[in-house]
Amino acid sequence: MSLIQTRPDVTPLMAFMTDDSQQILQYAADSFDASIGTVLVTLVEIRGGAARALGAQMTVREDGLYCGYVSGGCTEAAVAAEALQAISKGNDRFLRLGEGSRFFDIVLPCGGGITLAIHVLRESLNLHTVLEGLKTRRRMGLHYDAGMQSLTASAFPEETSWDGSHLQRGYRPRPRLFLSGRSIEAERTMQLALSTGYDVLRREDRADLPQALFDADVAVALLHHDLDVELPVLRASLDGKPFYIGALGSSTTHRRRTEALVSLGYRQADIDRIKAPIGIIAKARDANTLALSVLGDVAAAYAVSR
Repeated sequence: MSLIQTRPDVTPLMAFMTDDSQQILQYAADSFDASIGTVLVTLVEIRGGAARALGAQMTVREDGLYCGYVSGGCTEAAVAAEALQAISKGNDRFLRLGEGSRFFDIVLPCGGGITLAIHVLRESLNLHTVLEGLKTRRRMGLHYDAGMQSLTASAFPEETSWDGSHLQRGYRPRPRLFLSGRSIEAERTMQLALSTGYDVLRREDRADLPQALFDADVAVALLHHDLDVELPVLRASLDGKPFYIGALGSSTTHRRRTEALVSLGYRQADIDRIKAPIGIIAKARDANTLALSVLGDVAAAYAVSR
């Protein structure tokens, strides 16, 4: 049994399973707006290894319901119990778990230690500001001031950081997969992407494509069997800022693609942005395997993109 003391009248219970930052913030804003005491918990320090990245978050409500993860799932109920104490006292607090913690009965599976900032919400306007920005595909930020016990919407920071008193936490729009192609490969890739939480935009025509569609949180997958049909989408992608561009086809097809793009004035540095053949599984020959190959490649690119 944990040494963290729970409120005797409330038992922490996971409301739903998610590690999606937008869902966690939305749950916090909606709960506060419903006049339910609410806490936003943020992972602000990692000592050694940790299951989650800096900035991972949970929302905890005064009725014990919570969502999100700050570890691997083994400590979240204990964290929620501490958050309930913060709500009852009406003040923010910090919680250290694992290495260096006073709670010696809670051992993190990675063997390290973490520090959590537990912020009692006093307003929801700044959360809504961030959420509205993300809905319009703008990168947003939140600034937490531990001394003031305040949370403020801010510009997107270069990286999530904590200096012992102030947290800068960045939020990116949900990654979007722009799928181009009228093929079974495109259909299977769309189904898999939707099931894994991607925002999916699929186009099967050559209609005008505004450059704004291809922002820095978009991946483009061209799953055509016709170079002439894919070319307008490929040009719009190269003129935009997607973090990933991949195209179906053999090395021979890509040579023809390269020649066509050079004739249109594109430089080799531009063309080198295209992953061709697309995906991480060499010689994928069926639609399901190709879909896995494409999504794996996109996910790896997104993890290192800025």
